[in-house]
Amino acid sequence: MGRVSVHLHGRPKGLGTKDLIDSYGKRISSSGIAIEIHPDKVSPSEYEERIESKSGNLMLLDESGKQYTSLQLARLLSEASISGDSLMFAIGPVDGFSEEFKHRHNLISISKMTLTHEMASAVLFEQLYRASEINKGSSYHRI
Repeated sequence: MGRVSVHLHGRPKGLGTKDLIDSYGKRISSSGIAIEIHPDKVSPSEYEERIESKSGNLMLLDESGKQYTSLQLARLLSEASISGDSLMFAIGPVDGFSEEFKHRHNLISISKMTLTHEMASAVLFEQLYRASEINKGSSYHRI
């Protein structure tokens, strides 16, 4: 079975977004999705090196990336699980990923609008939870 993980640069601090991230973080963790928080004391380039050193399909959150529907994201998670390949999502540091780094990896967008990295984390976590619930066949996702 493939492993799915999410990488964050720095612990969320904003009160409202922190609560959302914590809540959905617990939910996705119980669905087998790992969350790895890299200290914000780690430089952006070191953060890139750390996540790039891990094996698997790395998808970077970036407003210029491919947009997925919730059903397409559920399919992506399901395919990773079936294939046994690891799938990693990474949310960039405050100023985003370097252009060189973005050119080497797949980009995924949750919005064409620019979001804070904490808000992007909250939205991604909710969508990963939704995707896992779709794959379970629960009633959480309504069309």
